[in-house]
Amino acid sequence: VAGTTGTRQIIIDKRLQKELLALQNDPPPGMTLNEKSVQNSITQWIVDMEGAPGTLYEGEKFQLLFKFSSRYPFDSPQVMFTGENIPVHPHVYSNGHICLSILTEDWSPALSVQSVCLSIISMLSSCKEKRRPPDNSFYVRTCNKNPKKTKWWYHGKQFEFVITF
Repeated sequence: VAGTTGTRQIIIDKRLQKELLALQNDPPPGMTLNEKSVQNSITQWIVDMEGAPGTLYEGEKFQLLFKFSSRYPFDSPQVMFTGENIPVHPHVYSNGHICLSILTEDWSPALSVQSVCLSIISMLSSCKEKRRPPDNSFYVRTCNKNPKKTKWWYHGKQFEFVITF
C-alpha cells in the first residue's frame, strides 16, 4: 500500500507540475501565477487576477487561492478568493467562497486550473450588478472554512447551500 501511495503522489505531482507550467507559460487573460506561493509547496497556489476590460470589475485586482488534495485531479481543488479585495458578486461570499458548479459536483479530471480560472473570469465578466448573495451574512457566520464542505444546490442562476460539519 505504501508503494501505491507513493506512486499516486508522483502522478499528482506530475499533473500539478504540468498545470503549473501551463499557467506560467500561457495564463488566461488577466491571470498570473504568484510565483512566491509555489516556492514551498506544489499543493497550494495563489493566482493574481485582474478584472477584465469592459466589465464591472475592470482594473480591480483579486487573488485566488487554490489548494490541491491528495486525490487531485479526481477531486476538485479547493478554490476561493483571498486577500484584501473579495469581489462583490452574487456568487461570491464575503469570506471568498465561490458558488460555481465545476468546483463541486460538475468537476471532472479533464478540467484544469486554467479551465477554473476561465470559468471564474467568465462568471465575473457576465455580472450585471455588484451585490452579495442574499444569504451572505448567514452563510459566512455558519460555514466551514473549507468551501468544499458546503453542499451546494444549483438551480440555473440560483443556488442554495446546506452546511455540513
